[in-house]
Amino acid sequence: MQAITAEIVAIDPKFELVISGSTLCDLDSKKSKNNHVAALSKSIISQQLAVKAADSIYQRFRSLCDGDVNLESIAGLSQGQLREIGLSGAKAKAIMGLHQSHNSGSIDLHNLHKIHDDALLSQQLTSLWGIGPWTVHMFMMFQLGRLDVWPVGDLGVRRGWEKIHRMRDEVDPAKLIKLGEKFAPYRSVVAWYCWRALDQK
Repeated sequence: MQAITAEIVAIDPKFELVISGSTLCDLDSKKSKNNHVAALSKSIISQQLAVKAADSIYQRFRSLCDGDVNLESIAGLSQGQLREIGLSGAKAKAIMGLHQSHNSGSIDLHNLHKIHDDALLSQQLTSLWGIGPWTVHMFMMFQLGRLDVWPVGDLGVRRGWEKIHRMRDEVDPAKLIKLGEKFAPYRSVVAWYCWRALDQK
């Protein structure tokens, strides 16, 4: 990771300040404690929510699952229970759909890490109701540790990029896709430091 961050700074020196002022990115070494179903559920819950609010709802959701989020514990829940802990109807439907999709055989949620082609993985996951590119990107970065994910749909990534580059205007996501190409195959690391930039003065 030290070599990767050095390469990022060599490509774009404006990242030097945020990288030197942050802890070292751990996406390549931090093993997730969640199983894939729990990780996807957490990403679904986090859609369009502030981190603290999402964490609070996820903890209530985890309690409903008796502390163990998996396909079996989700199957025992009702949409009414999920609505009571603060989930929208759409998010409740998406979480319940994980169990249904796995049981139907349309997707093997337990072995998603075996799909090494990011495009194929994204295609499979976005075929599920309520799961879009942002949810897939968060799953690939924080659950699977993939290092070349570029989540330009995330507001924090865009705001961090703008701050690092001292931009007065908002960066267009389509433009940011192009701007990020030079950082491949380490765009997840660049995104991680964009988030860190928002925490720095």
